[in-house]
Amino acid sequence: MSQLVTPRRAAAALVTAALLVPLAACGNGDSKKDEGAGKSAGGATTELTVLAASSLTDVFKKAGAVYEKEHQGTKVKFSFAGSQELAAQVKQGAPADALVTADTKTMDGLKADAGTPTVIARNRLVIATGEGNPKKISGLKDLADSKLKVVLAASEVPVGRYGKQVLDAQKIKVKPVSQEPNVRAVLSKVELGEADAGLVYRTDAATAPKKVDAVDIPDAQNAVASYPAATLKTSKNAAAAAAFVKWLSTPEAQKTLQGAGFQKP
Repeated sequence: MSQLVTPRRAAAALVTAALLVPLAACGNGDSKKDEGAGKSAGGATTELTVLAASSLTDVFKKAGAVYEKEHQGTKVKFSFAGSQELAAQVKQGAPADALVTADTKTMDGLKADAGTPTVIARNRLVIATGEGNPKKISGLKDLADSKLKVVLAASEVPVGRYGKQVLDAQKIKVKPVSQEPNVRAVLSKVELGEADAGLVYRTDAATAPKKVDAVDIPDAQNAVASYPAATLKTSKNAAAAAAFVKWLSTPEAQKTLQGAGFQKP
């Protein structure tokens, strides 16, 4: 004998069927899609703060964009200043993850605050002059001319120390009209016509080809600037900071650095 189906039983059956449909759907391939979406949505962005020498301003902005593209989920924020100023910030406990200076001396003074440094690039000095070199400066000896307005970086700044080193080696005495806190300030004085000449890195002069000319200094009279990079011990993103510092020595990073005129480490 067939069982009588009451309206109440029919309604219950429809509700049960309706509940089973979405459950069945969750059991197919869509579950993998949901799992993957959850991982993506739950992935937090790591923000690295890198303190870097002023002479790295342009190239590091490019390098940072390349790094972020290759390392999804990591954002790199740079703070540029003279190496001596960056060192002071580190000693004062400024929140940062990595440091790149324009000399090994400054980095060596931070052994208690930074990890083992790696030199990632080198640089050389040039004499920056106004566009077209209106004063016809041909070499270091010309900077001793009292009629010239020469600007240098302060002696505590890496580029200032390198400049003093090359001038002293050639026994050239220069009376600068000003001593600036970083290499970009020296370059700016020449760009604006406030100085006839200044000692800057070759890469800095290359950033303003329409405003300044660069007079080469022979290697025998020049100084080689080294750029060490290191993680900072106070970093809250130690693994990510170490990965960025290591990346600076990779072919991808070196291509960007050398494309801007920096020399191989």
